[in-house]
Parts: sequence; C-alpha cells; structure tokens
Amino acid sequence: MAIWLTQHNRVLVQGMTGSEGMKHTRRMLASGTAVVGGVTPGKGGRTVDVDGRALPVFDTVAEGVAATGADTTAVFVPPRFARAAVTDAIDAAVPLVVVITEGIPVHDTAALWAHSLDQGGKTRIIGPNCPGIISPGLSNVGIIPADITAAGRVGLVSKSGTLTYQLMYELRDLGFSTCVGIGGDPVVGTTHIDALRAFEEDQGTDAVVLIGEIGGDAEERAAAFIADRVTKPVVGYVAGFTAPEGRTMGHAGAIVSGSSGTAGAKQEALEAVGVRVGRTPTQTARLLREALPR
Repeated sequence: MAIWLTQHNRVLVQGMTGSEGMKHTRRMLASGTAVVGGVTPGKGGRTVDVDGRALPVFDTVAEGVAATGADTTAVFVPPRFARAAVTDAIDAAVPLVVVITEGIPVHDTAALWAHSLDQGGKTRIIGPNCPGIISPGLSNVGIIPADITAAGRVGLVSKSGTLTYQLMYELRDLGFSTCVGIGGDPVVGTTHIDALRAFEEDQGTDAVVLIGEIGGDAEERAAAFIADRVTKPVVGYVAGFTAPEGRTMGHAGAIVSGSSGTAGAKQEALEAVGVRVGRTPTQTARLLREALPR
C-alpha cells in the first residue's frame, strides 16, 4: 500500500522541455513512473524522444489530461512561471500536483492554495520547494533518488529533501510505503498533518518518521494531531538545534524569531505526546527500529 502515489498514477511533466524537466523526466521514467507527456505553453504538438520513448508535449494541462488521462503533474518551471503553471493544473482538476520549483514568492503560493480551495479542494499540492513524493517500487514524482531505499512499511514525511534521502538510506533494509517531501517554505500545500492522517489510514504503513526543522509551528501542530488522532508509532527529527536566532537556515521558512520556532521547543512538543525525537538522523533511525511492532 501507499499514500497518494501508486503505479497507476499517470504523470505530466510541466516544463519537460527545459533542462531540469528533461533530466528528471528521464530519472522518473527509469524508476518506473508512468510519465505520459509534458506541458510547455507554445510548444504543444511536438513529440520529444526521451530515451527511446516518444512523449507528446501539450500547450495546457487540460489538453494533456484530455489526451492522456493524466492525474498527476510534476512542476519543473522557473519561479516566475510557477503560479501560472500550477493554476493551469488546478483549473484542469488534476488530483495531485508536485511543485519542485524553489524560490516561488510566498504570496504566489498562498494565492495558489486559496485558488485550489475555491475550486473545491480537488487538487492536492505537494510543495513548493520540495523533492517530491516516492512510493518505492511503484512510482516516483520529483527528484528523490529511487535507488537508495526499497519498498516496505514505514511512512516518511519531511520538510527537508536531503534529510529525506538520509533517512530513506538509513532505513533501506526496512523500506518505505511512501516518502513525502512537503518542502520548507512558509506556505506549503501539504502539511505534516495531512501526511500523518493518510499514513494512519494506510494499511500498508506500520510506523512513521516525521522530519521537521526550525521556524513556524508546524511540528507543534503535528504533535497535537498525533496526540488526538494517531495510533501508530511516530519518531521524529528536528533540524536546527544550533541555528542562530534571526537567520534563515536553508529554507525560507527555517528561521527562529525570539523564542518561537526553536528546535528545542519542537522537540519538547513532540516528546510530550510520546514521539521520541533523535538528535541525529542515525539516532532517529535507531529509535524507529525500536518503535516498530515486533
């Protein structure tokens, strides 16, 4: 089992004809993802050869959905075009939109989230500024390396791309149902809570790793949700114990202001509801092993 992404998802790559879009289209195809075409306004009607596979290019997402039956898009477009690209996908009622692009203005992301709600909330946005989502052995949408782990029964939700990769590798012998990189911007389309709810309902997930970082209160809210709604074991890691106050660290949302958003405060909130929090990724992996049902 998996959450949100399986072998049945049919994927359009927005920005496929660009260098990043093409590179990661190749990687997604190589990992078994059902990429069925690309979207680049003004280049519709072309066919692009990707390692021997002829993929059509469309001017709009709606055209791509009508022609291919796509239900997922991966967004690899520059920040200035991202709002239009994601709006195009929302207007086409695509159920899953994975926004890899970094540097999208916060007001654009907020507007996209509001537009999705105005359209009935039919579209789940993952990101922006995220590595994507992978259900190992089934499908991989984004930039997550597919060869560092295996299929299994652990779920992972993370603000950090590189920490996603490290925990996937640390726990590669156990394997994962789905790994979701939600991104570290101040406004994201999918939250820790969204993933925790899905993992709790997924019969193929036995335990969850939650990776957070300094800034905001997402981890504290996740802790409250875990206390009320999650019965499966959860272990955590919070990046940024040594981060100086007032300095953005890595992600736009990773900034400590006064006593708010510190790693220590997040650790305290999680541990108060029974989530064991590692001080390093390796320790977190060990805690997960100890928490798994025997």
